[in-house]
Amino acid sequence: MDRPDWAPGDIDLARPSAARVYDYYLGGSHNFAVDRELAAEAVQLWPDLPRIMRTNRAFLRRAVRYCLASGIRQFLDLGSGIPTVGNVHEVAQAVDPGCRVVYVDLDPVAVVHSRAILPREGRTAVVHGDLRDPDAVLAAPAVRELLDPDEPLALLMVAVLHFVQDADDPAAVVARYAEEMAPGSHLVLSHATHEGRPERAEPHQRLYARTRTPMRMRSHAEVAALLDGFELVEPGLVPLPRWRPEVGDAADDHPERFAGYAGVGRKP
Repeated sequence: MDRPDWAPGDIDLARPSAARVYDYYLGGSHNFAVDRELAAEAVQLWPDLPRIMRTNRAFLRRAVRYCLASGIRQFLDLGSGIPTVGNVHEVAQAVDPGCRVVYVDLDPVAVVHSRAILPREGRTAVVHGDLRDPDAVLAAPAVRELLDPDEPLALLMVAVLHFVQDADDPAAVVARYAEEMAPGSHLVLSHATHEGRPERAEPHQRLYARTRTPMRMRSHAEVAALLDGFELVEPGLVPLPRWRPEVGDAADDHPERFAGYAGVGRKP
């Protein structure tokens, strides 16, 4: 397989990546044949997947705008993925050009392309890091330079914690970040669930076991536990399209089809 000029040399072109599969669902071009093959298999199992991914992305944009309306001007996006239209810095800086955004991802392709497209005005940065190591992420030079620990922060964990296995204790990971967040900070979270569509969820999880980031879908109660210590913003932890929908967002007549929960919590 030919390696594109933009692909880092240490990328395994024979193994799919969840970040690149997500990029493909969103119509991006930074993915390989192996990623497209896995995406095709996934869509055969679950035809609604591209719509679910777009709905999740729409939730991200709505949540960022909510945080901005709440006075937040700095964002830490964990598991940010490969850049596509409607990135956090685009949404935030359209409201206030002074907003500061740090992206963090473990996938080298996501990091390379983030660095290539980010504006060079000094208010955005990308960190190659593992969200499961909060101390290392928070100690990264870009995080320390751009994000003020004494100011409220929006911590974005959108469609990423279902790639954190139980052995890595995702609740403890969230709690460690929360310890360093100033009062008034917000946690923005979405998470895949098996509830509503268990017959599709189990084969989907088996499919993702072939990637470097296997998936662990969780119940509503399990996802809610990740928000412990935060005050849930209305309407609470709800199916993806039901968190403060806007005109033009996907209809939610069958919310179980979206197989994911979304919520925003405020640190008191």
